[in-house]
Amino acid sequence: MPETNRLLDGLPHRVRQRLLAVCDPLEITAGTVLLDQGEISRHAYFPLGGIIGLASGVDRHQPLETGLVGNEGMLGATLTLGIDVTPCRATVHGGGRILRVAVADLRREFRSGPGLQRVVNRYLYVGYLQLSVEIACQRFHDVERRLARRLLMMQDRAHADHFFLTHTMLANMLGVRRSAVTIAAGELQRRRHIDYSRGEINIVSRVGLCDDACSCYAALIASYDHWLV
Repeated sequence: MPETNRLLDGLPHRVRQRLLAVCDPLEITAGTVLLDQGEISRHAYFPLGGIIGLASGVDRHQPLETGLVGNEGMLGATLTLGIDVTPCRATVHGGGRILRVAVADLRREFRSGPGLQRVVNRYLYVGYLQLSVEIACQRFHDVERRLARRLLMMQDRAHADHFFLTHTMLANMLGVRRSAVTIAAGELQRRRHIDYSRGEINIVSRVGLCDDACSCYAALIASYDHWLV
């Protein structure tokens, strides 16, 4: 599958070409913290591949993941609001190629016309919907269905059926105890929807995961398709 970014693809041709001209391609690796919570952003990022998790922490608790960024969007969308303070920690879950643009160049493009700002504003709204869904999902849906949804979201962004996620990583993503992930992953494996061993996850049946996932997955896909076309 050719590497692309859905948000960039949605820009008017001239705007996209100007922006690509000031972007630097980078390779990102799993475990890298691109931005930390409260940090001043010097760059924005457009993933072509790879997966970035967004997490927020309070006090001494383990940060709770509240969203994912893949090639459907960007890291640094709040810059369209004139805010350069990073609201969440951004950690790479899956390596891949990414485009990096300096904040000054991005803001120059914002000022040059409405093309980029309109698209980023729509993506920012989708991010707000994602956060709202995450909050409600954690309150009302069981761990197994939430795990199935998260694995589907990872697969969508990784464009692959295989990735590395330990039980601890999954527990932090879902905001539950590690033992709860062990039980939920074991059940999905028993149904032969996934194959899981020592952090290595293979999606065996996407159809099965879709059947097991909570309704939030379909709601998020519908919001992406409606607002990011």
